[in-house]
Amino acid sequence: MIKRERLYDAFGELIYAIAMADGEVQKEEIETLERFLNQHPWAKEIKWSFNYENDRHHTVEEAYNNAIDICKENGPDPEYKYLLDVMVSVADSFGGIVPQEKKILDNFKSDLRARFINDLKNNKLAYLDDDA
Repeated sequence: MIKRERLYDAFGELIYAIAMADGEVQKEEIETLERFLNQHPWAKEIKWSFNYENDRHHTVEEAYNNAIDICKENGPDPEYKYLLDVMVSVADSFGGIVPQEKKILDNFKSDLRARFINDLKNNKLAYLDDDA
């Protein structure tokens, strides 16, 4: 498992990717993000990462790929439900969820699901080999 700070940096990158997917980060998307972060203990780190990506005008692909790699390295985590809720709300906050945003949401779910299923299979096979 990775350090929590890196995981929350990845959250900021993913939220940036979803906000930028339609070509521009909108004021409404930032307001939605801030509402969600209001009660989160790692809000400062998530917002810093989001702002870092936005200030440097990183591409959606750069932000997404880096963040998903960190999430995969981290492994299963109950915080992904929170992250997905934030991503959906941010995407929906300006003109509804557009196809580019839906693609990121779908990719996030499928990328993590595929990784974790693969990890489970590998662990199960290793376990079965030990019994033989």
